[in-house]
Amino acid sequence: MKRILALMLAVVMCAAILVGCNSKKDDGSTLRIGSIGPVTGDAAIYGQAVKNGCQIAVDEINAAGGINGIKIEYQFQDDANVSETAVNAYNKLMDWGMDVLVGTVTTNPCISVSTEINKDRVFALTPSASSTDVTAGKDNMFQLCFTDPNQGTGSATYISANMADKKIAIIYRNDDAYSQGIRNTFVAEAKNKNLNVVYEGTFNKDTATDFTVQLTGAKAAGADLIFLPIYYQPASVIFAQADAMGYDPIFFGVDGMDGILTMKNFDIKLAEGVMVLTPFSADAEDERTQNFVKEYQKRHGEVPNQFAADGYDCIYAIKAAYEKAGANQDMSTEELCDALVKAMKELSFDGLTGKAMTWNDKGEVNKMPTAVVIKDGKYVSAGK
Repeated sequence: MKRILALMLAVVMCAAILVGCNSKKDDGSTLRIGSIGPVTGDAAIYGQAVKNGCQIAVDEINAAGGINGIKIEYQFQDDANVSETAVNAYNKLMDWGMDVLVGTVTTNPCISVSTEINKDRVFALTPSASSTDVTAGKDNMFQLCFTDPNQGTGSATYISANMADKKIAIIYRNDDAYSQGIRNTFVAEAKNKNLNVVYEGTFNKDTATDFTVQLTGAKAAGADLIFLPIYYQPASVIFAQADAMGYDPIFFGVDGMDGILTMKNFDIKLAEGVMVLTPFSADAEDERTQNFVKEYQKRHGEVPNQFAADGYDCIYAIKAAYEKAGANQDMSTEELCDALVKAMKELSFDGLTGKAMTWNDKGEVNKMPTAVVIKDGKYVSAGK
């Protein structure tokens, strides 16, 4: 009798464990969306903005009744912009019962996590990891941001159309896939458009605190425009050091520059006149953008950047794909993944960061950036 009771107890315990592991399918009442990005460390502004933007979208959708009556549960995990930490965060979300991933936010961690989501057959949409390596060979990994080639090509195209007479210097990080990728396509398109690149300077993670050599080289070469396919942290050092040496070229950045205006202890006067290629401007006059900006300011006391808008759009794009696919929570994670993959390739989506967005078989979004310029501490349209 004791053996029988022990066996029955063991069976009950195993059943309880299995139920706990599959709790996301208990009643089919929620869609669990996980997200990964840095809210600590040097890239924290990016991750915090995505987290905030996603949460606003989740709250709006749930307040309106959810997705076909299914409410969204949302959980964000910090990866501090470290690949190993991002993979650990992904595993935590899978233990939680994640159905869909928004992320990761930055490129190198996303490349690592995209391998895991492809193996596990989890649908993922990154708001801002723009390298083509993120989606390469992974049919269930999609990007909401425009890719590095688009940013490099778009920047060269804009400069050619508006500042073709400028002597151009490039300063980029040569140990970062994001920076290197944008630099490569910019150089190729600059050559096609006969732009005059007079100097290139590089740095790496360990040398991102002193740009005297690069700025001196650019100035000596006569560069009056410096292209910066880099994140805002090293850019802030470059602006301060250029100012200290009396060097005042036009600085032209890409989406990694967005966030510099909210960087702690940064003198925003140093960013006056900086041009940025971005898909989002908080000054846009359409009602949806203005409602988002007002809500973001109400919650967080600051103007949302592009990354906040990317996060917001990711949640709504997943909603649109879920509805188009006719998906439901009786599906397994793999079945849901396959349904969303098919739907994304058939979708035309209007968001804050682009109209009529579509996705190709590589998971890349079809949209083009526009240029903005920083004036009086705000982003305003730079024109075509």
